[in-house]
Parts: sequence; structure tokens; C-alpha cells
Amino acid sequence: MGKHVNIGFACDHAGFQMKEMLIEYLMGEGYAITDFGTMSEDSCDYPDFAHALAKAVADGKCDMGIALCGSGNGISMTLNKHQNIRAALCWLPELAKLARNHNNANICSIPARFINDETAREIVDSFLNEEFEGGRHQRRVEKINCQ
Repeated sequence: MGKHVNIGFACDHAGFQMKEMLIEYLMGEGYAITDFGTMSEDSCDYPDFAHALAKAVADGKCDMGIALCGSGNGISMTLNKHQNIRAALCWLPELAKLARNHNNANICSIPARFINDETAREIVDSFLNEEFEGGRHQRRVEKINCQ
């Protein structure tokens, strides 16, 4: 994915520190960032931020998204309630690669309490630099949305 892309971020209090680190990292790499919050480590509810990110990605205001919570599960569940959102829970760079290649994931969910900063950067790099393979995977992705 080329630079000059707008990457949206959302997290809860458990993902705040890692979100801040990833934003700084990606800005240094030349990406545009939209931060939907949270803006502190004060206890909060991840859906409040996940819905804003999902809407922005679904509407094309953000090209891709990165979401973080303690386990990555809650924020992923919330994001995936939105049509045309394919949020993938990734705790290894290889999972991020497959999420893009095979599932055309458009949001990467990260379990902030279970990985370190270096792994988080590797996951995000893999997610943002991989492409959807299409082919046999296209028909599967087309079957994801409920009507």
C-alpha cells in the first residue's frame, strides 16, 4: 500500500499506549493518520471508538484501520458488525499477511496486552504492505456481508 494513505485508529484504555506508539511510527513512515480515540488511559468503552473507525473505513474516509484493545476480540466484534468491514485479529505478522492476502481485511485488530511494541510494528507493516490476492478468495469475501 502506498504512503499518502489515511490510516484510521481506534482503541480503548488497554490499547492507548500501543496506539500512540504506532501512530508515531506510521507518521514517521509518511502515512496520514486519523485518530478516533481514546485519548488517554482512563477506563472507557471500546465500541465508542470502534464504531467511528468502522464508519470512516466503510465510507472511504480512511483507507485502512488499526484497532486495539486488551485482547483484540471486543473491538474486532464491534467493528465486524458494520457492513463492508473485515476486521482481522492479528497477533503475528503472518496472520496480518494472510488477512490481507486471503480475506481482503481492511482493519487490523491488535491484542495490546499480549504482544510487544516490536511485534505490533511488524504486524502493522505486514498488514499495510500486503495486497488482496483475489482469485478464489474473491467469491469467499463476497459471501461475508449479510443482506
